[in-house]
Order: sequence, then C-alpha cells, then structure tokens
Amino acid sequence: MKKVSVVIPVYLEEEVIDECYNRITKVLEDLNDRYDYEVIFVNDGSTDRSLEMLEKLAKKNEKIKVLSFSRNFGHQAAVTAGLKYVSGDAIVIIDADLQDPPEVIPDMLKEWENGYEVIYGKRKVREGESKFKLLTAKAFYSTINKLSDVEIPKDTGDFRLVDRKVVDVVNSLPEHNKFLRGLFSWVGFKQHAYEYERNVRFAGKSKYPLGKMLKLASDGIISFSTKPLKIIGGIGMISVAISIIILIYTILSFIFKWNNLTAGWTSLMCTMTFLGGVILISFWMMGEYIARIYDETKGRPQYIIDKKINL
Repeated sequence: MKKVSVVIPVYLEEEVIDECYNRITKVLEDLNDRYDYEVIFVNDGSTDRSLEMLEKLAKKNEKIKVLSFSRNFGHQAAVTAGLKYVSGDAIVIIDADLQDPPEVIPDMLKEWENGYEVIYGKRKVREGESKFKLLTAKAFYSTINKLSDVEIPKDTGDFRLVDRKVVDVVNSLPEHNKFLRGLFSWVGFKQHAYEYERNVRFAGKSKYPLGKMLKLASDGIISFSTKPLKIIGGIGMISVAISIIILIYTILSFIFKWNNLTAGWTSLMCTMTFLGGVILISFWMMGEYIARIYDETKGRPQYIIDKKINL
C-alpha cells in the first residue's frame, strides 16, 4: 500500500489546529483503503497553545507527528524540516489556515497516479485577499519570471503534491535560504497545474505581513537570478554615456554661450545626483548577494529542532 505524507507548517495557529486536523484526517481516512498516511505538523516556534494542542493530537493518533523548533525560523524553514522527515510516496504541502482546501487532495492524487510528479495548486479564485496583496503578488511573479531563467507558475504558493523522488532531490540541495516554490520549478520533472478556489482563512490572521512578503520576494529573486547585477552593469554604461553627453553639452554651452547659469552648476548637480543614486542602488543590490554568500558560508543550520513526537 502506498503512503501519503502531509506536511503542515504551524505558527500561532491555535484557533485552526483542531479544524485543520479534523478536515485533513477525514480526507485521508476516506482514502484508507488505498493509501496509508502520516501528517507532520511543524511548530515554527509558536508562543500560543499550538504546540500543546499538537501534542494532544499526537497522543490521540499515532499517525500525527510533530516537529517543534526552538524558535521561529520561518515558513520555508518549517516546510523544509517537514520534507526531511516524510516517509510517504506522495507528499502534500499545505498550510494550517485551511485557505487551501484539503478536500482536493484526492483529485491531486489522481493526477499523480496519471504520471505527474509535481502537481501544484493554481488559484483561480482567491477569496478574502486584499487588492493590495493581489496586486503585489502579480507584480512579484511578473518580476521574477522576467529576471529568472526558470519560470515559476503564476497564482501559486507552496500548496502542492510532490512525488517522493522530487522531494529527495530538493532535500539534497545544500542551499540555506530555500525558496521552495522556485526550487520545485527548477528541478523539473513532469509538472501539472491543478486549479482550485482558495478560501478565506478559517480563523486568525495572516502570518505573512508586508515585511515577510518582501523578504520572501527578495529570496526568490536573488536565489534564481543574477540579472539584477547585469542590470546594474547596464545602468552603469548608460550613466557613463549620459555623463559624456552632459560634458559635450557643457563644452558647447561655454563656447556658444547658450545659457547664463553659473558655469558647471547644472552639469555638476545632474551628474552627481544621478551617479550617486546609481552607486547607492548598486551597493545595495551587491550587498544582498554578498549577504547571501556570507549566510551560506557560515554553515549554520536552517532551523533547530527542540522536540520530536511520534518520529
């Protein structure tokens, strides 16, 4: 009998854990004649009752397994940790907030049985999300796909069903700041979009404020593209060309007395302002890449596990 593993990152989700458990296990129990299952909850340093509730569920059902971090390491780290411990043939990644409905898992398994190895959820409807979030998401996917050599499907998140061999490949990748939805596209294999309607959160509020969204976007762009560095080079060349044009204009103005401004003031201010901005942007962009290199060379683990239950 084949086995399905479900990885669920949890951060401050005490209001949804019981409902998440009930809906996930109902779907998986209905598949019990064809699939065994396990559910791995990864507590990402929650400071509410999330861990206590997960411990109770694990005592009640041995198929519920729990990893608990020593502190909050982030959503991508939590999913990465869960993937390290899965034992199933097919692995589902889904958030605890129930915006991605677990009831579509059987349909995704059918696509897996048909030979697809990565079945990613594509949102055709996104209920309960602000226009600002929809606009920024659209801008992010448009930007990263223009910069990256690997296309990341639009309107997707981390919700997906993945074959075990794909997870083994992703687990073997040594990088520290993993952008998982990008990595699952990068590794290739037979991929298929499963369209579904995304619901509003069952309870609580989003754990992805603007700051975390920007960090995720930054990780995605920097992890999958060096084009920003090439763009900086292009801007530098344009800056040199503009400076030469300004120099020629200044010389001609002096010879033919085209204006009465203090000699050199316009060209000096324009050149200094423009080049100063370019230099600062360049330093910032290169600093982001250097920071990633520094982070990788330190060799620190992406997360620290404090407790394991049923594993």
